[in-house]
Amino acid sequence: MGKLLIFSAPSGSGKSTIVNYLLGQNLNLRFSISATSREPRGSEKNGVEYYFLTPEEFRKRIANDEFLEYEEVYPGRFYGTLKSEVNRILDNGGNVIFDVDVVGGCNIKKYFGDKALSVFVEPPSVEELRYRLEKRGTDSPEVIASRVAKAEYELTFAPCFDVIIRNDDLNRAQAETLEVVTKFLDE
Repeated sequence: MGKLLIFSAPSGSGKSTIVNYLLGQNLNLRFSISATSREPRGSEKNGVEYYFLTPEEFRKRIANDEFLEYEEVYPGRFYGTLKSEVNRILDNGGNVIFDVDVVGGCNIKKYFGDKALSVFVEPPSVEELRYRLEKRGTDSPEVIASRVAKAEYELTFAPCFDVIIRNDDLNRAQAETLEVVTKFLDE
């Protein structure tokens, strides 16, 4: 049976960059596609970026206990991890990698225990995080302020994770993550 890698971090920490780096290594990793009740954006396709469900479908699946974890981010706007998605990957002999929020990461770890390694990607500082978000140029100052405030809250979850990777140097953070993940997968 495959293993599970859970990655969580505040927005702008470099988590997705590290996850994409790991997916490019020879580790038999398969990305867990999340479900959402929001509409597809741009060229997003169902089953590629997300599984797109209506809010009613999402609620029905919650009632049927089909989610490992989920969150209602805004009224009627859900995100979550379907058990069937994880089982699909494991049944095909793959290792599952998750890119989820901190609460979802803690819930998945609780569900799978020692079969899962939870990794928290920590930014060098809240100030650096603000700088990275501003440099992206994709959000308004209000959205950035909101993300920074959320990041300060999310940083309090770091001790709940098996490993904390400080991303103050991307190459070092990637090398350190690869070492930790490889050791876990080889156990």
